[in-house]
Amino acid sequence: MRGARYTVAALASVGIVWQLAVMLTGVPRYILPSLSDVLVAFADNWQLIGEHLLVTLTEVVLGLVIGTCLGFVTALQLEMSTSARLFLRPILIFSQAIPVFALAPLLTLWLGYGMISKVVMAILIIYFPVTSSFYDGLSTTPKPLLDLAATMRTTKWRQLFLIKVPAAAPSLFSGIRLAAVYAPIGATIGEWVGSSQGLGYLMLLASGRVKIDLMFASLLTLGVMSMGLYAIITLLLSRLSRYHN
Repeated sequence: MRGARYTVAALASVGIVWQLAVMLTGVPRYILPSLSDVLVAFADNWQLIGEHLLVTLTEVVLGLVIGTCLGFVTALQLEMSTSARLFLRPILIFSQAIPVFALAPLLTLWLGYGMISKVVMAILIIYFPVTSSFYDGLSTTPKPLLDLAATMRTTKWRQLFLIKVPAAAPSLFSGIRLAAVYAPIGATIGEWVGSSQGLGYLMLLASGRVKIDLMFASLLTLGVMSMGLYAIITLLLSRLSRYHN
């Protein structure tokens, strides 16, 4: 609750500074509209923005869920199999060397302009953080716990799920928090490159028609959506952490 108050205060401060900066500098509205103009644009187009918000939110949630599951399974494979480590780690590292933005046109070409290409973009951008964070947690399980498991002659799989996975839960949760921030970026990039729906598409459309106030309204909506998603994920993970402890 206290954190929410600080967040609201910070956003209000940014809004006041934004409004004052536009009023004092006299910057043209087609370059930077005032906050009041943006809020009016949102009020006039809330239904349109809401329709595109639903599309982007669906893409983000699907990408987040699928990417997290894939990252979870991959990290387990890396921990349990030397062959998997030798085969998958170079692929993971190489995939991060390629800018995600460069893959967006290819995904649009291969998968079309629909939702699938945007979901895949979100998956690609969050897959590595989840996999890397969880694998780091699995590979740094406290040695006393492993020694105790060896003393009790615990099987490899029971050791994994009863000792290593619970011990690595904080690392997994950190990776999921990062994923909650990155997933909207992946979906929006996909919408910029090729789409007919979503907040990224609406921002591009508004910019092309010089409706800068609508573009900023869409941008603010995307920001609020991302912050809300992060807050929900953080709340859920905090409750899981208390249950885990």
